[in-house]
Amino acid sequence: MNEALLRSLTPSVLGVLVRRGADFATAEDAVQDALVEAVRVWPADPPRDPKGWLVTVAWRRFLDATRADTARRRREDLVVEEPAPGPAPTVDDTLQLYFLCAHPSLTPSSAVALTLRAVGGLTTRQIAQAYLVPEATMAQRVSRAKRTVSGVRFDQPGNVATVLRVLYLVFNEGYSGDVDLAAEAIRLTRQLAAAIDHPEVAGLLALMLLHHARRAARTAPDGSLVPLAAQDRSRWDTRSIAEGVGILQAALSRDRLGEFQAQAAIAALHADAPTAEETDWVQIVEWYDELARLTDSPIVRLNRAVAVGEADGPRAGLAALVAVDDSLPRHAAVAAYLHERDGDLATAARLYAEAAQKAPNLAERDHLTRQAARLNARGCR
Repeated sequence: MNEALLRSLTPSVLGVLVRRGADFATAEDAVQDALVEAVRVWPADPPRDPKGWLVTVAWRRFLDATRADTARRRREDLVVEEPAPGPAPTVDDTLQLYFLCAHPSLTPSSAVALTLRAVGGLTTRQIAQAYLVPEATMAQRVSRAKRTVSGVRFDQPGNVATVLRVLYLVFNEGYSGDVDLAAEAIRLTRQLAAAIDHPEVAGLLALMLLHHARRAARTAPDGSLVPLAAQDRSRWDTRSIAEGVGILQAALSRDRLGEFQAQAAIAALHADAPTAEETDWVQIVEWYDELARLTDSPIVRLNRAVAVGEADGPRAGLAALVAVDDSLPRHAAVAAYLHERDGDLATAARLYAEAAQKAPNLAERDHLTRQAARLNARGCR
């Protein structure tokens, strides 16, 4: 079963149902039912036209759900003739669906969660990790969002800021998580940048390009993580870096600073350094100060502590870390790194082991476990 094919077809199939008059929540459930049916049927009987097959099955599921729900009988007037099997038109509805999910009837956080689940293909667990909340809390948020929009016609698309937040989280999950969505997020952000002249759209595109440029160097041949300071910079994609820097400079020149532009500026400073030792950490701290002012994010303050530790020494970094909530993911890893740089190897080893237990993915857990083992081995000598 080609799960990547199913994932890539989901937005366009969902878009067909929405354009035919289906309410989003029921349509999303119908598409999920069609995907389950595809997993069951396709291995033995693969269709010649996968998208057409999914549209047909999903539409039937939608019709069944609509007719079965007496509270929605008024929607039966919207039911049109079932589409005939056969090739479905090739239309990319993904970006449009992102805007539709950002409906004014939803809070921004609920709109982001709904879009990530229904269109982005992320699991509830992955979304919960991105939001730093328990999985049960996120499941309730997604369910509430579906109920809120269950009787809504999607003729009032949401705002750009919410769509940017969704694209940002999709990219982050694709860049560091279990599902490869980074290239798709870049593609959609390019579409948005071509359609909307907005400095934060440009800032997000620049940020994605600058991070994606380092992707080939982020892992070793055995799949283990390679920290930024140890990466082979000759493997960085200089074309993407140049494009990202050019887009960022044009956005910053408009003097309408936003958080994505600030993040892109930090990424550009990393990309501009020929070696890790030549990184302009002082300027990076200044950009983190700007970013903290814009977002008041605990993750920003956590990353700022690392930058302070590089610019002013590990003890300054540890002092900055005191003000950061120690329950945050990767807090223990940052503390371990700063303690190691300060020469306290025993504390660093203990914190690396603690961070490994909380790691959000296998690659990061293995990396942190190796760091703890390395320091424990040094302590035994």
